[in-house]
Amino acid sequence: MLDRKEFRDIRSEMAEFEKKREQEIVKSREIIRLSKLIINALHRDDVKDAAGHANEIKVKIRKLSKENYDMSFNSVALQEYAEALCYYNFVTKKKIPTRKELGIDTESYLLGMCDLTGELVRKAVNSAIKRNFKEVLEIKELVSDIYSLFLEFDLRNGELRKKMDSIKYNLMKLEDLAYKVGMK
Repeated sequence: MLDRKEFRDIRSEMAEFEKKREQEIVKSREIIRLSKLIINALHRDDVKDAAGHANEIKVKIRKLSKENYDMSFNSVALQEYAEALCYYNFVTKKKIPTRKELGIDTESYLLGMCDLTGELVRKAVNSAIKRNFKEVLEIKELVSDIYSLFLEFDLRNGELRKKMDSIKYNLMKLEDLAYKVGMK
């Protein structure tokens, strides 16, 4: 009545799917780890260390599968990658790369940009501590520009909409910091 070979084939396909899925999770975790190392190195002003991690992450991101393995790890890895490389390029070149330059999808890019604003707040605070007030204002202007551009989107109530709100709060922190810096 039942084709037992069909069920063996299905079991084999499912096992292969799970094996590939687990491999993607490991790759994604490594990208997330490297993203954090890049950002941490930059906050410590260790551009050389950040550059090494940036080169490594670019290789790893190309090895991620385009297949959907029913998981959110790839998405998180791409967001973290976008955040880290945008921050790296801001610190080293005063430029934010495009999604095409990063080789990622639109949603991952935009989510990474939202998270980037939090790292920019940290950088602005560290710059204020070092009395680099020009950089504080430069960062405030960048986050203001990011927020203005996000306002032009008609976002549905999802993760991107929620993270967009974080840009607004980060901008408010920077405006407060810029005000306090201007009072000195």
